[in-house]
Amino acid sequence: MRPGEILENLQVESMAAEGRCVARHNGKVIFVERAAPGDVVRASVLRSKSNYAEAQVLEVLKPSPLRSEPFCRHFGFCGGCVWQHIKYEVQLQYKQQQVADSLQRIGGVNFPEILPIKASEQIRFYRNRLDFTATNRRWLPPDELKELDNKTAVPVEPGLGFHVPKKFDQVFDVHHCWLQAEPGNAIRLAIKEIAIRHNISFYNIRKQSGYLRTVTIRTTTTGEVMVIIQVAEDRPDWLEIILNNLIEKFPQITSLVYTINAKRNDTFHDLTMLVGYGKPFITEVMDKPDSSGKLYFQIGPKSFYQTNPKQAEVLYRTAWEMARLSGKELVYDLYTGTGTIACYVAAQAAKVVGLEYVTEAVEDARNNARINEIRNVSFFSGDIKDLLSGPFLHEHGRPDVVITDPPRAGMHEDVCRMLLLAAPQRIVYVSCNPATQARDIKILAEHYEVTAVQPVDMFPHTMHVENVVGLERRKTQ
Repeated sequence: MRPGEILENLQVESMAAEGRCVARHNGKVIFVERAAPGDVVRASVLRSKSNYAEAQVLEVLKPSPLRSEPFCRHFGFCGGCVWQHIKYEVQLQYKQQQVADSLQRIGGVNFPEILPIKASEQIRFYRNRLDFTATNRRWLPPDELKELDNKTAVPVEPGLGFHVPKKFDQVFDVHHCWLQAEPGNAIRLAIKEIAIRHNISFYNIRKQSGYLRTVTIRTTTTGEVMVIIQVAEDRPDWLEIILNNLIEKFPQITSLVYTINAKRNDTFHDLTMLVGYGKPFITEVMDKPDSSGKLYFQIGPKSFYQTNPKQAEVLYRTAWEMARLSGKELVYDLYTGTGTIACYVAAQAAKVVGLEYVTEAVEDARNNARINEIRNVSFFSGDIKDLLSGPFLHEHGRPDVVITDPPRAGMHEDVCRMLLLAAPQRIVYVSCNPATQARDIKILAEHYEVTAVQPVDMFPHTMHVENVVGLERRKTQ
């Protein structure tokens, strides 16, 4: 089997990691992109290794009954909603199976029957944040290239959209994105139109030249809108044109922030953010778990907040239920971020101690506690594996319950070992990566048993799934 070889009548069997499907040809496993389980396809080999190959679909010869009609014109070359061609209920089944496979194969632990995955109420327009990249030369999708004859030069046009997967320097222009509700699309298109009309240059990623770099749009369930604009140089005249036009056209914008970024990358967490209009933050609202009122979270341009806000409440309520707090417990909230989980459970705990490695996030967490008048929480910043130590436990007390929500890489092994020494009665492990979660649970299984497993779908039409696991310390320990 060689790259470029055409595989006829390839029977697609099931889903695999990273959203690809599995097929077999002459006894060899084939990972197929852009397919659905049950398809019969004509595919082209992309790469071939000794024990597997990768291929992409050229033509669906017989569509699977599990298929759904893609709703986005960018499907096929956008790295976002890569499962939109599969029915949502089928997506949920495979996500649930992903959790089970991780716990079985990686964790190797006993666990109770996995609870049915909690579906997202919204499967479109569910995100509250999108980041768009400006380019002076947009990447042309295959359908546009086909329309060009051999004598027509490929047009050089600016764009404002998403990176082509695995191509750092190629950006396609987004016409309409189904992930974020309006006015997100309208604002992005307006910024592009304003820049073109006033001859404001778009960024060239390879040459590191140009003015307009990125646009981030953040929204809340209450209707507030933040727009963050990154520019590459100090041009007050161009900046004023963009800001004034946006303010005039979109009264929904409550926070308009910009930064000058002359670095070689687009990250802005180390840059000064300047307010061009409105407030330096937007505010999200969430119901308290006991339905006694509301929680308010101020979100600045650098603040982290779950990107599916309605489903975030489902996720946090699940963690709160598994924690089974009576009001007397000392709770440790590891990787607390901006303190959302800590504030969410505080009313049912004696005290909550939040640990977070990003200093700015801890400042946000303290502010969120202040505006919600929560006084039984305290936050500390530092590398969790160094912060969570014997002296720290001695000073602040050994936790009765630990809630941990680490990044995709999971917890450092030292953190897992320290949890075994801290010996809380219960651990609630929230994860966006069931594989690393299972790896960590394998360590914790030395003293703990899994009592509950609850997947939660935060990102419809993607292969990603959140999972909440409850662990109880064994009575013999």
